Amino acid sequence: MDPRDRELIRRWRDETPGMLLDAGCGPGHWTAFLRGDGGAGPDTGREVEGIDLSAAFIHGARVRYPHLTFHHGSFRTLPQASGSVGGILAWYSVIHTPPAELPAVFAELARVLAPGGSLLLGYFVGAPRVAFPHAVAPAFFWTAEALSPLLAAAGLDVHWSETRGREPGEISSRPHGALRALRS
Repeated sequence: MDPRDRELIRRWRDETPGMLLDAGCGPGHWTAFLRGDGGAGPDTGREVEGIDLSAAFIHGARVRYPHLTFHHGSFRTLPQASGSVGGILAWYSVIHTPPAELPAVFAELARVLAPGGSLLLGYFVGAPRVAFPHAVAPAFFWTAEALSPLLAAAGLDVHWSETRGREPGEISSRPHGALRALRS
């Protein structure tokens, strides 16, 4: 967990009211961070849930964080009720979604977000829609400029974005991108 990512996600968590969903939660470390576990300070008491398509990741997350709720499933069909989520963290998870399927994924994320709800999205910066090999599954590069119209079509307006290069010694050499979008 890069310290810059931890700080960005902590600020987003603390500024975002309501239930938080970690979409594509993997082994659950960011889900725990959203709750305040894992060195993020005292337990926030926040309602936090994670969802991931990988049964192995969900099993590991449930074992490691038995006090948290994890769903085995796709963020293409979320179990949460419409308008019930205050914030969604999609940290390097939608990068694995084929570009043609992203509009439907963003529509589903928007469906569960409450009006004014916030999406924090992490991705690798590069030529939009270009595939590259990734340790988990094939992935796609994006830019905020390419993602913005897809998000807007789902009713999500980008309010902030960042890009940054990588420093020597980081796990990834690919440039980082993040954006925050709000449901209108």
